[in-house]
Formats: sequence, structure tokens, C-alpha cells
Amino acid sequence: MSREALCHDGEPDVRVRRSLPAYSGFMRGQPVRVRRGLAGLAGNCVAIAVADGGPCVPIAHLRRGTVAVREGQRVDAGQPIGECGNSGNTTQPHVHLQVSDSLSGADARGLPFVFAAYRTSTGVVRGGVPAEAEIVERVS
Repeated sequence: MSREALCHDGEPDVRVRRSLPAYSGFMRGQPVRVRRGLAGLAGNCVAIAVADGGPCVPIAHLRRGTVAVREGQRVDAGQPIGECGNSGNTTQPHVHLQVSDSLSGADARGLPFVFAAYRTSTGVVRGGVPAEAEIVERVS
């Protein structure tokens, strides 16, 4: 199944913040990130339109220079789109993925989803969602 992508790349990966003083400085910069909108909050990202008018799948905080699809390009299941990064409104490297009814910012509503299949350290999971901090790989 193919879908069209909206893309943003070029945001720097931010320093990891592991101490309270460093985190406080990060929080003071929050209003600037909010004013910058998508680039400031999601960083380098790809949003895949599942259908005209929604739903869509935004994937955020990718590493700068690794977004591997172009705006309007058709994206197939399993196709690499970018690498885990630390761009945008984040304190630790991770990939943020959600399903929304639209990309309209504050009006968008999250929708439930499950992954068809993924691999963890204990084996293959079908029809599930990884636990917080769980490291997963795609199933070939």
C-alpha cells in the first residue's frame, strides 16, 4: 500500500539533556520552539497521508540529513524514511510516531493503531504496540 509524504529536513539534532540544570535551560527555550511551529516541535519529520483528508502518520525527531523521501513521493510499507534523531522538541534521541485524523495542529485528534509485526529482544510481535523504551526492528 502506498501513501504520499510531507517532509521537513535540515533541523539540527539537539544536545541530550540528562541533568536538571540542562533540562531547565531546555524548558526556557520552549516558547521559541512553539513559535517556530512544525520545525521547532517535530524537528526533521515525515508525515504520510494515508488518504485524502486524513488520517495521516507523522513521524518526528529524525536525524538531520537522513529523511529519505521527498514531499509528495509515494511511500510503501517497509520503505526506510529516515533515521532516529534528536531534532525538534526533544531531550533524548527517539522517533515519535502517531496516527492523527489530520495535520491541523491543535485540532488534530490521535487515532488508535497497531503495528502489523515487529521484532523485539524476545521475538516477533504481531498486531501490537511496543512498550515504552522498547527497542524494535522491522520484520522482513
